[in-house]
Amino acid sequence: MGGLTGRVAMVTGCAGERGLGRAIARRLAAEGAGLVLTDIAPKGTRIVPAKHPGTWRGLNAVAAEIRDAGRRALTALVDVRFADQIDRVVEAALQEFGRIDILVNNAAAPPGADRVPVVELTEEAWDTVLAVNLKGAFLCSRAVARVMLRQGIRGRIINIASDRAKVGTANLAAYCTSKFGLIGFTQSLAMELAPAGITVNAICPGGVDTERMDYLGRRPDGTYDEALRRAEIARRAAAVPLGRFTSPEDVAAIAAFLASEGAGYITGQAINVSGGLVNH
Repeated sequence: MGGLTGRVAMVTGCAGERGLGRAIARRLAAEGAGLVLTDIAPKGTRIVPAKHPGTWRGLNAVAAEIRDAGRRALTALVDVRFADQIDRVVEAALQEFGRIDILVNNAAAPPGADRVPVVELTEEAWDTVLAVNLKGAFLCSRAVARVMLRQGIRGRIINIASDRAKVGTANLAAYCTSKFGLIGFTQSLAMELAPAGITVNAICPGGVDTERMDYLGRRPDGTYDEALRRAEIARRAAAVPLGRFTSPEDVAAIAAFLASEGAGYITGQAINVSGGLVNH
């Protein structure tokens, strides 16, 4: 531990109680980094109402965990679809820390109206997914890369893609398109920033048991059934060669490695973290 001491990491999509953003932020803090924590809402976005409203404090809770670990934390509400909002949080980060060494593009559109066949997919649902998942990563990467280049920082940009970035899936056209695109963006940006010593990589998790999976418990009539969600999670986990779903901590461990000095010769890669379910 401590390999990131003195570094500053900006992580988007951090407010979920069981989300990847929280796990990644906690792991980077454990490695010594200060954190800039962002989300579109103080408690993130949920597919179904929280079982115990008010008990989870969202970004403030994650920031408290980072500070309890002895690291500094800055929080900001940001809609990654808008460059002016991203520019403001980057400027706030520079005022607070003076630098940004690591960017983790984790923010993603919540599953919902996009999870239908293409012939039923609305333009609005398509646009939302592409704007958050792909345009958001572009805007954040552009803003932070400009800082890294200006300050001569040999930084790290880490994009959270998906194993669906490599395998097209029915009823996930918008999501798969956004994540396939994110890998292309990762590879192009990696080539552009390599001369400056800045690495750009993508992580491709399999299914992760986070709030994003709550849509699996939605009945046709719109009500929510936790048992239905659990049964679907178990069914999907059984198809994974290693026998379980990806955990947030699995993804956080790879993010911490890619942010480290040990990964300085790795760039332009899309690394699977899916228990063997996808192996290309």
